[in-house]
Amino acid sequence: MENKRKTGGRYEQIAAEYLRQNGFRIIEQNFFARIGEIDIVAREKNYLCFVEVKYRTGYKYGYAAEAVNYAKQQTICRVARLYMKARRVPPATPVRFDVVSIQGEDIRLFRNAFSVR
Repeated sequence: MENKRKTGGRYEQIAAEYLRQNGFRIIEQNFFARIGEIDIVAREKNYLCFVEVKYRTGYKYGYAAEAVNYAKQQTICRVARLYMKARRVPPATPVRFDVVSIQGEDIRLFRNAFSVR
């Protein structure tokens, strides 16, 4: 059985390829900070996109995207601020928070899935 990190990495690669096929430019994957992680940082047009990848094998435990709850959103926003500071991204840069949901063979992109918390 694969460990969670290896499984997660595999699905993050699938999500990154899906984003590329849909016009995104991947800037970075797995940006780590002490308080959390951002799975994918990408550009779509003039937006800097912070993308959370969630996967589930089926629907027994609900929809994958539902796992990005309020607490997870807050963490992603805090890590995004750290990313922007660390990479010297201008504060006026348009930012968006997206979720890629992988449910079995179904891949969905939720643009602007939540706003800054």
